[in-house]
Amino acid sequence: MNKHSGRRRFIALCVAPAALLFAFFMVLPTLNVFRMSLFERGAYSPTETFVGLQNFRTLLQDAKFISSMQNTILLIVVVTVVTFAFALVFAGILTREKIRGQNFFRIIFYIPNILSVVVIAGIFSAVYKPENGMLNSILSMLKGKTVMVLWKDQPLVIVSIIIAMVWQAIGYYMVMYMASMASVPQSLYESAGLDGAGRITQFFQITIPLIWTNIRTTLTFFIISTINMAFLFVKAMVAKGMADVGLSFMYNQKDAGLYGYSMAAGVVIFLFSFALAGLVNWVTRREPLEF
Repeated sequence: MNKHSGRRRFIALCVAPAALLFAFFMVLPTLNVFRMSLFERGAYSPTETFVGLQNFRTLLQDAKFISSMQNTILLIVVVTVVTFAFALVFAGILTREKIRGQNFFRIIFYIPNILSVVVIAGIFSAVYKPENGMLNSILSMLKGKTVMVLWKDQPLVIVSIIIAMVWQAIGYYMVMYMASMASVPQSLYESAGLDGAGRITQFFQITIPLIWTNIRTTLTFFIISTINMAFLFVKAMVAKGMADVGLSFMYNQKDAGLYGYSMAAGVVIFLFSFALAGLVNWVTRREPLEF
């Protein structure tokens, strides 16, 4: 008994610092957001007025908030689908095919992930520049005349953000999937090849099912992180109000002095994130395969 109790005390002492930090910096602020969403107050005013669910009623009738959440959902769906499709294809090619300089391609694809959002925003702002940006220069060369597409103006601003977000994320997930694919026994591919299965069939019938647990985990993580990344790219790349997402709408309300209203938006986004994570886990659940 003394041995077991000593072991439990040791584990408790090891976990306690992390648990205290998590509670102090995550749990308490989150609970305070829920509390503040029920009050009306200015951003820097100590005076609070309890309004109950009025902030949420107003929020659900706010066309700007609804539009910002639509942009958030659009970015989540498109960026997730495109990023994971390219990451899986590139990982499959670099893992299965004998290509010179595989390590070089891994490094090149991974570099965008180590750059800050501000740096990436600067790069793509230069690419999107109307007068002499790379995209307009290429289009001008192909068409034989000057092209002045405003890539960061409506209605192309969302497309521009999608391109930047996909470019930033592909390499990280490609490297993760390459590590998973490298553990798949080569004998399975050889047996499938003898049965007449081509590369594409092997990819969908062998590779994807055997690394599905990794795909499922990274998919949930990526979808949730996209909500935050979308806010960062919007703040760093485009003018205020040009293409709001959920979190940028929340920050704009805080800057306008509507602190309680801003917290209500934060609560809705928080609940939306958890509901989305639960839905993704439920949709992607399947019996794990072993090899």
